[in-house]
Amino acid sequence: MVAIAAFLALFFLAGYNLYRDRSRATMFLCAALVCTALLELFDLLSLTSGADALYWKRYALMAESLLPGLWILCSQTFARQSGPWRIGRYLQIVIAVTFLFAFIPFLYPLKVFFYAPDFPGERIIFLETVGYYFYLGITAFLVIALVNLEATFSNASPEALWRIKFDIIGLGTVLVVLCFYYSHALLYRSLNMNYVPMRSFLYLVAVGLIVYSLLYRHGGARIEVSRQVAFKSVILFAVGLYLAIFGFLGEGMQHFGSSFPRTVSISFAFLLGIALLILMLSDKVQREVKVALQKNFYQHKHDYRTQWLRFSEQLSTSHSGEELLQRILAAYCEIFGISGAVLFLYDHNLAGYGMVSVHRMKLVDDIIAADNSLIRFMEGNAWVVCVRDENPEIIAENRSFFVNNQVSFVIPLFDGHRVDGLIMLGKPIKSNEIYIYEDYDLMKTIARQASLAILHQRLSEQILQAREIEAIGNVATFVVHDLKNQVSNLSLIVENAPKYIQHPDFQKAMLTSLDNTVTKMKRLIGRLKSIRESSLIDLQNTNLLELVQKTANTIAGGRVIVTGREIMAHVDEAEMQKVVLNLIMNGIEASEAGNPVMVEVGFEERPYIRVADDGCGMSAQFIRNELFKPFKTSKNQGLGIGVYQCRKIVEAHGGKIDVQSDVGHGSRFTVWLNNDYHPVPTETGGEQGATRAKNSYS
Repeated sequence: MVAIAAFLALFFLAGYNLYRDRSRATMFLCAALVCTALLELFDLLSLTSGADALYWKRYALMAESLLPGLWILCSQTFARQSGPWRIGRYLQIVIAVTFLFAFIPFLYPLKVFFYAPDFPGERIIFLETVGYYFYLGITAFLVIALVNLEATFSNASPEALWRIKFDIIGLGTVLVVLCFYYSHALLYRSLNMNYVPMRSFLYLVAVGLIVYSLLYRHGGARIEVSRQVAFKSVILFAVGLYLAIFGFLGEGMQHFGSSFPRTVSISFAFLLGIALLILMLSDKVQREVKVALQKNFYQHKHDYRTQWLRFSEQLSTSHSGEELLQRILAAYCEIFGISGAVLFLYDHNLAGYGMVSVHRMKLVDDIIAADNSLIRFMEGNAWVVCVRDENPEIIAENRSFFVNNQVSFVIPLFDGHRVDGLIMLGKPIKSNEIYIYEDYDLMKTIARQASLAILHQRLSEQILQAREIEAIGNVATFVVHDLKNQVSNLSLIVENAPKYIQHPDFQKAMLTSLDNTVTKMKRLIGRLKSIRESSLIDLQNTNLLELVQKTANTIAGGRVIVTGREIMAHVDEAEMQKVVLNLIMNGIEASEAGNPVMVEVGFEERPYIRVADDGCGMSAQFIRNELFKPFKTSKNQGLGIGVYQCRKIVEAHGGKIDVQSDVGHGSRFTVWLNNDYHPVPTETGGEQGATRAKNSYS
């Protein structure tokens, strides 16, 4: 009765699954269940048919010959991701060999498989040589099917595991029972048909687990599985241990009698099965086993020595800071198969992390705040963040950023205990590639070396700047000498003027000399005058519109249009004129001859002076990395301190400079001053109307 119930239950389960879903995976599952049900039916008929027992045993042999192929196909597709079904060469060979078993019962007569003189009276069938190797092959392939189920189990996410856990236990129970049945036959070279009722009972338990999962957990999970290599499986270790124990029990029979193996072997078999299930279902043990296997027994995915030497060589051959950053990003893309990468570094002026280099990826203009949850998470854990992992600590705040920029991994760069920068990797070239612990370890290892390289590059730039400043000081010594000569010339003029001032030739020479001297002194002072510190700023209540108009009036050879309203602000008029003059001159030099430079004075929560031109413009990368650095200039005759000087003066006033520019479409510099500044009130309490001044010089 138990066998009949198991047969009906397996058939019912197969039909119900086929009714719910007719995918390839479900068809393989149903075929495996039907074949197992038919085996139960034929074994039951062989036990109850008397003289026809061996007739039905041949049909049971045919069903057994189909078990390996059907169960391997079932285990290879059950609960796995849908799509084009691809199998490796190794598995293709295995499946082809398994289905060759289906022809064996037709190639040999039944007597080469079994010797059963008293069957079914005595429910023992002795195995001949062909039968022994036949069941040895079946056992081996059923173990491979178990390994496939273990791989599905191990790669399941927590949610998917919750949905398919009882399915895996149920199908695993069927396979474990079959493995027990056939391994017992191999150890004793006989099929003990007394185990058929026990086998049927356990099938009913397995069906109950699967039905529970279908009704209450709804199944349907699809898992992406990778790295399925047989000798890397915990199942194989467990089966090997199981067979070794039974070998020991076989030896024990010689010393303790025939009753020893029957009771102890069955107890050991199911205790081992229970222990194996507990082991598989323990998250902690599973994680420990996976890490231990990946770290100690897997063939290394990366050759660390080769990667380290190659990366070091790439860094050592960099000739500039930008080239160094590009080499770092290119190395990440090459080693880990990534389509593009971007580097963020901390910037005190931004109070966050801004993009400084990009490799085969679109520009990322977003600023990552220093208090972003991503930064806090990395400072607390020092982990590489995989965006595909659902990490609620960071995903909620950064999801749109990751999606918009197609970010896959975020790797921290540390300066001590502080995150100094971030390397963000784009889409993997192979979309279904699985990244393991070795990848994360190598990412962090390269990040440490990259952090040191970037730090050394920064220190080198600072030393270079110090040397350039020292060089400017040396040049200033010669300039002072030239100024002294000019002063001496003026002194001679002053000394001789009382005597020769009435002579027309002296007057003419004096004017020429004065003009030359003034011109030279202005040129020297204008180019090399040092920036005064904020403590030396002389703040006075100043009309910004009048300040801009005065500055524009001193410029000849260009067209400057001044607009806006009268705004009173506390500034150092002389220093602020330097800022406006420098920005206007830059706009004139960037524009074509005759094109005007627009200057606007206004108030938007704080006072501002905006200088705009329609000149050549600047790239976003130049603005980030070059514009405000001293001695960096795109002009042939420039020293590269003009805009740097402007920013220092504005910062000394408590303000800031914003830059907007497009290549080929001009630039717009906005000088924002402090919030405590205010518009000029009119006599009626409102603001004065906007004024407009136009200065044209031929």
